[in-house]
Amino acid sequence: MKPLVEMKNICLRFGGNQALDNVSVNLYPGEVVGLLGHNGAGKSTLIKVLSGAYRADSGQIFIEGRAVEINNPQDAQRLGIETIYQNLALADNLDAVANIFLGREKRRGFALDEESMELEARQVLMRLRVQIPSLRLPVAQMSGGQRQTVAIGRAIQFKARILIMDEPTAALGPEETRKVGELIRALKAEGVGIFLISHDLHDVFDLADRITVMKNGRVVGTVYAHEVSHDDVLGMIIGGVMPKNARPAEVPRTP
Repeated sequence: MKPLVEMKNICLRFGGNQALDNVSVNLYPGEVVGLLGHNGAGKSTLIKVLSGAYRADSGQIFIEGRAVEINNPQDAQRLGIETIYQNLALADNLDAVANIFLGREKRRGFALDEESMELEARQVLMRLRVQIPSLRLPVAQMSGGQRQTVAIGRAIQFKARILIMDEPTAALGPEETRKVGELIRALKAEGVGIFLISHDLHDVFDLADRITVMKNGRVVGTVYAHEVSHDDVLGMIIGGVMPKNARPAEVPRTP
């Protein structure tokens, strides 16, 4: 099985600050890789390179084994990479349908094809097994979990194979957090690969297959989530050292 994503020896400097220093990570179909580290560790910078917001100074990116250049977000989207940032980047005054197709609206002649977009929006939310009371409700009036669902629906509508989720449950209560977890598991079952950035170790251990920890712009290591403890991962985050007896986790765990 080829990895969906390989980022090899990625370097990026902002002035005198080495934000990323020879960072290598990968992601396989149908798995979640948790990206952890303190603020400033480099994890958000890394995913912004993958999503096209930043361009690396050096290093290589491979998508399904093919070397690619990602110079902007449009390049990333064409490669099936979608990002859901912590603020969700939703237009609060627009409804769910308009947000799902925001910037990529369907048209019939010179007019928007509202009927087609509503049908496809309803279908993608059914695929996610989520019900929203009204697709025409402005998202400002929706709950945090419903807003997260709209953001995920937007990514899936445009056939994302690689999904980057930045703190997806940070503003959610326990029940909505559980529902977002169910969405992530459903996407895994469809073969979508997910990079999950979170400060919540419970979320990461519940959802991630592998965990990659970064510190000071470098990768401390990658471990299998079910083979390490919370204390092991905290030791990686704080101390920058791999747990004793932890297996290297460069590929998904075999059954």
